[in-house]
Amino acid sequence: MLGTILHGPGDIRCEEVAEPTILHPTDAIIRLAATCICGSDLWPYRGLNDVSQPMNMGHEYCGVVVEVGSAVRSVKPGEFVVGSFCLSDNTCPHCRFGFQSSCEKREFMTGAQATLARVPLADGTLVATPELPSADLIPSLLATSDVLGTGWYAADAGRVQPGSTVVVVGDGAVGLMGVLAAKQMGAARIIAMSRHKTRQDLALEYGATDIVAERGDDGVARVKDLTNRIGADSVLECVGTKESMAQALACARPGSTIGYVGVPHGVEFDGQKLFFTQVGLLGGPAPVRRFLPHLMDLVLSRKINPGKVFDLELPLADVAEGYRAMDERRAIKTLLRV
Repeated sequence: MLGTILHGPGDIRCEEVAEPTILHPTDAIIRLAATCICGSDLWPYRGLNDVSQPMNMGHEYCGVVVEVGSAVRSVKPGEFVVGSFCLSDNTCPHCRFGFQSSCEKREFMTGAQATLARVPLADGTLVATPELPSADLIPSLLATSDVLGTGWYAADAGRVQPGSTVVVVGDGAVGLMGVLAAKQMGAARIIAMSRHKTRQDLALEYGATDIVAERGDDGVARVKDLTNRIGADSVLECVGTKESMAQALACARPGSTIGYVGVPHGVEFDGQKLFFTQVGLLGGPAPVRRFLPHLMDLVLSRKINPGKVFDLELPLADVAEGYRAMDERRAIKTLLRV
């Protein structure tokens, strides 16, 4: 079958790989309906994460179950399923507390940019749809696997409330999903920080009320102007750089919460400064499994359309171009047809 392998920085290839097999009784094998490239895939692609050996790529997935292990009870062959990028048993104390991304048996999905994929901990990870979905819903269902679930977690962790003012730092796919989530949670004002026209337009479509194109101190000043010098009730930090976190902290009002879901690279905190901001922080890898049934219902009932975040669609064989397009910011997010 075809699969995506990262051989080194900038060296991504679609090549023939062995088909996955059941390794544990709790595994399932799915045939991908579609897969995609995540912003976090760009970190190793750019050489910012160590790549010491060829890596199987891809952790966002949906498709039809073709085989299950002997211990799997919740899904069966022929069902269409979506799963989280964090694999969990959904029964441990952390899972029951709603943090499946810290499951005691946690694994991270790999190898989903391929024709077939093995999903460990299938009972706790996969959620089946009532029936096979129509083809036009596939992109949106795929989005629930990570990017929508992560944006939703940013809003949930940031304690977005009806009538609140929210700032979203980051106009990538996760930031745009954060805008969508904040709107669904009833935020009255959503300030999206973006300087790219296509992303601004999609942010507005998803519910943003204001666009701030400035960065750094100028961006913070603009947010303060828009909020009568108060700052935001919630801030969604969806990038993960030192600069983006500093901007998030500066935009947050005392007593607010920052939901941070960008994987940190070079982020450091001044303890005294953080102490006196009186701002809460909650984030990390998103517990997508907690939100997955609700998000899938919203998609299946056509109340939301997160699939619009995919602005480039390519066959799996052209995955290298998909990475280049995202790396060069010619695409927000690339969907790969299998």
